Amino acid sequence: MVNRAVLVLNQGYELLNICRVRRAIVLIHKGKAEMLENGVGFIHSASDIFPIPSVIKIERMIKRPRPERKLTRLGVFHRDKYTCQYCGQESRELTLDHVIPRYRGGEHTWENVASACIPCNRRKAGRTPQQASMRLICQPSRPHGNTPFFISYHYLKRPSEWQKYLPQ
Repeated sequence: MVNRAVLVLNQGYELLNICRVRRAIVLIHKGKAEMLENGVGFIHSASDIFPIPSVIKIERMIKRPRPERKLTRLGVFHRDKYTCQYCGQESRELTLDHVIPRYRGGEHTWENVASACIPCNRRKAGRTPQQASMRLICQPSRPHGNTPFFISYHYLKRPSEWQKYLPQ
């Protein structure tokens, strides 16, 4: 119960982070956050009973710089919705594929990297999609949105009470 995920929002209901129940209860108890959505159940201490939060909002506005989102494996998989961009198979076992291979002058950028399942990546090998007679389902591009933070794939399908606070 203490290791459940809690969605943390800024004062303006902007996505900040995901923390654990223990941290969320401490923030609420110190008056630094307020609980917006109640989770399931309660945590009992020696003298108190605390409801388990699912979504909390920080009381003060936290200003963060807006850095450009870095190119990471998880970022590419998240952008492509954990789907192979060649065969359309949804999988947790994906690889990164450079659309134009690096040894042929392709760069390691958002616009040249796509998710691929292992069989498709082997089939394409060091060729371009045209040479391998393979088509991309979606042309790779820089992720949309202005926040560098994204919700990890395995959190998106779990807590239904988070959905109204998450950007689509």
